[in-house]
Amino acid sequence: MSKIDVFAHVLLPNFYQKMLEINPKLPEIFPFIQHPLLTDLEQRRQLWDGETQQVISYVNVNPEDYVDPNQAAALCREANAELADLVVSQSDLYPAGVAMVPMNNLEEAVKILEEVAESEQLVGIQLFTRALGKSIADSSYRIVFETCHRLGLPIWLHPIFDERKPDNNIVFSWEYELTQAMLQLVQAGIFQDFPDLKVIVHHAGAMVPFFGERIQHILPPEQAADFHKFYVDTAILGNPKALELTLEYFGADQVLFGTDAPLGIAPAGATEVIVEAINQLPISDQDKDAIFAENFKKLIGG
Repeated sequence: MSKIDVFAHVLLPNFYQKMLEINPKLPEIFPFIQHPLLTDLEQRRQLWDGETQQVISYVNVNPEDYVDPNQAAALCREANAELADLVVSQSDLYPAGVAMVPMNNLEEAVKILEEVAESEQLVGIQLFTRALGKSIADSSYRIVFETCHRLGLPIWLHPIFDERKPDNNIVFSWEYELTQAMLQLVQAGIFQDFPDLKVIVHHAGAMVPFFGERIQHILPPEQAADFHKFYVDTAILGNPKALELTLEYFGADQVLFGTDAPLGIAPAGATEVIVEAINQLPISDQDKDAIFAENFKKLIGG
């Protein structure tokens, strides 16, 4: 049974070096980016299981947070090119990449999206729950969602801390931020306006499956229904009971195998425990195959 990990991360060396030149304190700000396998691709390959392919996206080092709009656009293009080159050179391990866009330069972001739509190596874009201090659902970012809808490009939704809060932590805060972003997107009518939009939410949809009945009974019916339109991955470090709840809420055709590799469990991530958790689920082999690979292939038109 083939496996495609849709949410694996990198911090490729050339891009990382340029960002360090801009802000040498990045490893202090984001300690998790010090993980050696984000940049050391030779060591990463040595620890590869030899069969699980990884769709790669950058960790939370976003140019728009540090440089002006033109510089941000240039850095995003360079980072995307480095990502595409890796896919070309190591396609057995990395079958596709997920591009970044400059959220402080939306005109260039739209152009980059159009470039991604023509790429054979890049299959979508990654957005974060907040950008430049605003919710990703802010009306100023609507052009990005509109363009992705027009081009048929999936969006990978990744959490980031809300810097207004004094108690951010890596255990719970990101799950809250994902959940809030999903609510904000639904309440902004993003699926009403763009019904074919494809949004893949990290960490199994965060709090949503657990609070599904609150969503159902508190929100207007059309908003409650829109929550079911998100795709989600399986990156919750195992936990088959939680995955079972995720499947019950979103449906087997909306769940994609994702691990957050190489993060989560040393040395190379949680691939083994998440595979084991999926295999423990009381579902058919056909549904398992859909989660492991087929849902992703359908999502990108493969």
